[in-house]
Amino acid sequence: MVIEHSNLKTEIKSRMREGKGEIALTQLGVEPLQKHLRLLSEILIPPGSSIGQHAHVAETEYYIILEGAALVNDNGTPVEVKSGDIVITNGGASHSIEAIGAVPLKMIAVIVTDE
Repeated sequence: MVIEHSNLKTEIKSRMREGKGEIALTQLGVEPLQKHLRLLSEILIPPGSSIGQHAHVAETEYYIILEGAALVNDNGTPVEVKSGDIVITNGGASHSIEAIGAVPLKMIAVIVTDE
């Protein structure tokens, strides 16, 4: 199966998870997703915008950073990430991410459930 980019659905979310500004979330999979795949999206976060702090229980979220830079609150520890880095959150840990610098943050987000 091939899905052309022009056929993908993009949503604009304001203050996602009590974060700042607006982000663009493009669904990369087709519904329904595979059994343990809860989310497969490309996310674009403008500088200064963010996804607020949230936990992942009985699932793992991966942020694959494609472009830009961000400040991640990794379960209470601030960490700067850049293109090529991967953020992994699971086991009840929490995280947030804020785009920093002059260019938007572009990343792939994947959530895989434990059951």
